[in-house]
Amino acid sequence: MASNPRLHLAPLPAPSEGPPAAEPLISVVLADDHGLMRRSLRLVLDGEDAIDVVAEADDLASVERHIHGHQPSVLVLDLGMSDGSGLPAIGNLRRSVPDTQIVVITMEDNPGFAQRALAAGATGFVLKDRAEEELAGAVKMAARGETFVTPKVATRLAALRGALTDEHLSPREAEVLQLIAFGHTSVEIARMLKLSPRTVETHRARIHQKLGLRTRAELVRYALARGLLSG
Repeated sequence: MASNPRLHLAPLPAPSEGPPAAEPLISVVLADDHGLMRRSLRLVLDGEDAIDVVAEADDLASVERHIHGHQPSVLVLDLGMSDGSGLPAIGNLRRSVPDTQIVVITMEDNPGFAQRALAAGATGFVLKDRAEEELAGAVKMAARGETFVTPKVATRLAALRGALTDEHLSPREAEVLQLIAFGHTSVEIARMLKLSPRTVETHRARIHQKLGLRTRAELVRYALARGLLSG
């Protein structure tokens, strides 16, 4: 009597995991008052599948209208807009739409400027000449609540913060110190920081007193030693 043939069962296929979940879209409002620059920045952002530019703005009024209307994940804000919104607008925008992160984009590479932008509530700081390489990444980091600072500025920003902590300089004094060390006069510093020359001289006197240094050459040597002039 012939034996029954053995029944060979093929192993059950593993449950299908399906395609990987799509990365959630990051909605962005893009604000820059120069049309050509705005189009260039948009090309950078539109090249990223995870980023959706939902609106563009060319002044503070349209920025406010779009962020309240769209509630974007991230606002990319030009700090050099000619209506003067810039830094003063950051805190107001963060308070009015707290879930929208702000990545500032600027031509200004002074770390003191970056410090003020971050202190006002910005999550990212990108130089315009580095936008093609860094803006999309900065937007993605901001959407996750992470801070990005252009590396060119980040090194001097770290040194600036060290001076604030170790020498008890105020943020403004540390910024004035850097500009003095770079060779700027009090009149030039006043114009750059929108202060009076007399106020700059007051800051200069306090810096000399706190650091125990008497000459500009000594300030330059101090700044070099602390890495304030690197980058």
